[in-house]
Amino acid sequence: MINTNDLPAIQYTVWPADLHGHRFQVKLHIAHPDPNGQVVQMPAWIPGSYLIRDFSKQIETIAAYSVAPTKKEIALERIDNNQWRLPPLDSAVEVMTTIYAFDNSVRAAYLDTERAFFNATSLCLEVKGQSNTPCSLAIICPQEAYAEHWTVQTSLAVAKTDQRGFGFYLAKNYDDLIDHPVAMGEFQMLRWSANGTPHYMAVQGCVHPIDADRLTKDLQAICTATIDLFEPKSRKAPFKHFLFLVNAVLNGYGGLEHRNSTALLCRRDQIPQKNVPLDEVSYREFLGLCSHEYFHAWLVKRIQPKAFQPYDLGNRNLTCLLWLFEGFTSYYDDLQLFRSKRIDLSTYLKLVADNWNNVLRGPGRNKQSLADSSFDAWTKYYQADENTPNAVVSYYGKGALLALGLDLQIRAFTSNKKSLDDLMRLIWQQHGLTLHGISEDGLDKLIHELLGDGFTKVWKDIKARYIFGTQDIPLQKWIASSTVSVKPKSLTKLEKVKLQLGMRHIDSQGWLKVTHILDGGAAQAAGLAPGDLLASINGQRVTSARWDKLLGSLGENEGTTLLFYRDDLEYERSLILQSTHAPLQYELLPAKPHSNR
Repeated sequence: MINTNDLPAIQYTVWPADLHGHRFQVKLHIAHPDPNGQVVQMPAWIPGSYLIRDFSKQIETIAAYSVAPTKKEIALERIDNNQWRLPPLDSAVEVMTTIYAFDNSVRAAYLDTERAFFNATSLCLEVKGQSNTPCSLAIICPQEAYAEHWTVQTSLAVAKTDQRGFGFYLAKNYDDLIDHPVAMGEFQMLRWSANGTPHYMAVQGCVHPIDADRLTKDLQAICTATIDLFEPKSRKAPFKHFLFLVNAVLNGYGGLEHRNSTALLCRRDQIPQKNVPLDEVSYREFLGLCSHEYFHAWLVKRIQPKAFQPYDLGNRNLTCLLWLFEGFTSYYDDLQLFRSKRIDLSTYLKLVADNWNNVLRGPGRNKQSLADSSFDAWTKYYQADENTPNAVVSYYGKGALLALGLDLQIRAFTSNKKSLDDLMRLIWQQHGLTLHGISEDGLDKLIHELLGDGFTKVWKDIKARYIFGTQDIPLQKWIASSTVSVKPKSLTKLEKVKLQLGMRHIDSQGWLKVTHILDGGAAQAAGLAPGDLLASINGQRVTSARWDKLLGSLGENEGTTLLFYRDDLEYERSLILQSTHAPLQYELLPAKPHSNR
C-alpha cells in the first residue's frame, strides 16, 4: 500500500458505497486549509457542456471534521448552493459527502449494480485558493460480490493500484483531476497504436463480443489521420496514450472531450458485434462521434478560447468562438472519415448536404448570428424549447458550413496551394503547443499571417456576413470543383409537403402531438401550436402510422381542413400548402473519379 505521507496535501477518496441506492461517498482531505476559513465549492458546470447544471444538488449529506489531535466534527457555513466555508483552523481537515449518482449521460455520475462512472466535477469539491495544488484520488472497490470482476478505466496518472485499477491516482491540479472521467465495471477492451501512441477503447453494455478487428482498424485509421493533420512532419500525438470510454445503451448518443480521453454514449446497435447484423449508417455515426471527440483533444482541450483560461466553474464562461471550436470540429469529424478511407466521396458529400439542408430548414438562422449563437449557448442552445428552431442557429451545423466555406475560399485564393488544414496547423503551433488561449478576434492575425493582405478583405466580408451577420453561407456559389457538383435537391411530393407544412411532432399515447411550429410554414399560418393534438385531416383520422399517407394526398393551393385539440378543446382550421413555404434544399454529387486529398 502507498504511504499516505507521500500523497499531496489535497486528497480525494471515492467509495461506490451504495450500489442499490446509487450513492457515492467522497472524502476530501485538506492538509493545509486556509487559516481564515477554507472555502470549498462544487462545480456548477463541466467543461465542454455549456450549461449551469448545479452538481451540488445531488449532495445528500456533507460534514466536516478536524483531524488532529482527535477527529471531531466541525461546523460548515453555507455560502450559497455550491459553496461552504470551514471555520478558521491551523490543522488538517476532512470533508465527507454522500452524493446521489444516477445520471447516465457523459457529463455527470452514475452508479448501480452493473457499472460506475463519474466526472470529478460531480463528486469532488474544489478547494478554493488551492486549485493549482497537486492532488490525489483514491478509488475504493465496492464490497458487493457482483463487483468482484470490476476494473477501473481512466486516463489519470497512476500512483499505486492493484491489477484491477483500484488504488491511488495523481493529478497535477484540480483542472487535471476533472479532465479524466473514471469508469468502473466489466469491459470489452480494444487496443491499437496510432503513429506509435497507444490507444484504448473500453466498452460497457454490449452483450455480444465486439468485432474488434473491424473497429480497431477503423479507429486506428481515423486517429492516425488526425495526428497527421496537426503534425504532418513529426506525426506525434500530444498525449502519451488516449482512452475512449464507451457506454453502450438501448437509446442514447453523445460525447464529452478530455485531454487524454473521451466519454462516449451510443446505442448498442451502433457498435459492430460478432454474429449480429450491423446497420452501416448507424456505425458510421458512431465513428463520426469518435472522430469528433478525438479532434477535440487538439481543438478545445489544448487550443482554447482565452475566455476558458482558467475555467471559472461557478459561473458561465462566455465566448463568441464556439463556431470555431465546435463548428470546425464538426467539419473535420466527417472529413477525417473520408480522408482515412472509412467512407467514400458520395457518402461524405451526402453528410455535408444533409447538414447544409438541416441548417437551411431552421428559421432561426435568419435571426441569430454564429457569434451570438456561441455567446448564448448557455441560455438558448443548451436550454432548447418549442421555439428554439425559430430563434437559434446551431454553431455546430452552421459552424461546419463556415469551415467548409472558408476552406473553399482559401483554396480558391491560393490556387489550391493552401487550405484550412494550413490554418489549423498554424493555430496548433501558436496556441495549442503553447497553450495560449485565442482572443475573441485572434483568428484575424493568424489568417493574415497565413494568407497576407490579399485575403484580409475576403475574411472581413466572411466575418461580417456569416459570423456576425445572419446571411446564408453561399456554398452553391463557392463550390467550383471538377470533382463535385451542387444543384437543387430533387424532392418527392411527400418531402415537399413536409417542408411546406413546417411542423415537427411526436407520437403521444396514440395521438400525433405537435412539438415545434416553424416560422413561415403552412402549419403556423393555419394557427397550429406546440402541444396541439391532431385529430383529423379532411375528415380522416390522424395517427403516426397514417401520417405520411395523409400528407401525400394533399396538393398545393388546395384547401385542407384540420381538426385538433388544444387543452382538451376542439378546434377546426383551414390549411393551404404553398411552394413559397418550403426552404431551398441542395444535393452534392461526385462529378468524376476523385482522390482523398
